[in-house]
Amino acid sequence: MFETVLVPTDFSKYSQKVLECVGGLPGVKKVVLLNVIGPADPLARVWDPGARLKEAKKKLAGQAKLLEAQGLQVSQRAEPMLEGDIFRKIQSVSDEEGVNLVVMGARGKGFVQNLFLGNVAKNVLRYGDKHLLLMRYKILEGGDNLEEYCSLITTKVLCPTDFSEPSDEAINLIKGMKGIHEVVLFHVVSSGESQDHIDAKTKEATEKLNAMKADFEKAGIKTAFRIGVGSPADETIAAAEDEDVSLVAMSSHGKGFVKHLLIGSVAYEVAKNGTRPVLVLRSSKAGKAS
Repeated sequence: MFETVLVPTDFSKYSQKVLECVGGLPGVKKVVLLNVIGPADPLARVWDPGARLKEAKKKLAGQAKLLEAQGLQVSQRAEPMLEGDIFRKIQSVSDEEGVNLVVMGARGKGFVQNLFLGNVAKNVLRYGDKHLLLMRYKILEGGDNLEEYCSLITTKVLCPTDFSEPSDEAINLIKGMKGIHEVVLFHVVSSGESQDHIDAKTKEATEKLNAMKADFEKAGIKTAFRIGVGSPADETIAAAEDEDVSLVAMSSHGKGFVKHLLIGSVAYEVAKNGTRPVLVLRSSKAGKAS
């Protein structure tokens, strides 16, 4: 499913950790390592990237060896950029290399511990059009070590659904992924004029989730489901913690999505504010950054 993967790297501890995850992703054969080099002075109008380009290529070669040791084919790209947004370079390289998935750390160099998502990751999330895996790590005592989820990333996957067409598309992709051991299907009842109305929606959701559960079990995947009531984003983040999942995998869009929006509000908030790795599966009907 994700044969060719792009991994943007800034050589930080966080991005280095991502490399440890890539080999464990189901179906990955080729990795494109990308480092975007900008001028040290953001106001510079003339810039010779020669020395920094040489340094970047040396570091990329070192990271490539780690991936090649996992049996992966690796392509290395160091891209100078005088001005513009890094995410646009990530997008253009993704298109050129024909990648299926972008994998990146939620944070990069100089991350602030109380920030949930770095600026580059946030822009790739908001404006990119490739499937995106945002890796997160628990910061262990002292703040020097990062505990990885990635070694068991497909062990237990939370799959939110609102039963929309884009959501069904994502569910089918997840069901076809190799290496998933357990799935928790999740639906949030987000509105209701009365308790009876909420109860009716809950009953309807239960019937649909039971049918989806049966489909997953036919595919050989251990499956359970649960239903929340309240804010879809908040409930999804809370369910991911309560279930102690290794990954949240969800559609970029849900019911009533506007085609020109590259990501829906629920997916954006879960990816931005959650504490677990998030796989955002782009809807085939969503727009593309210009």
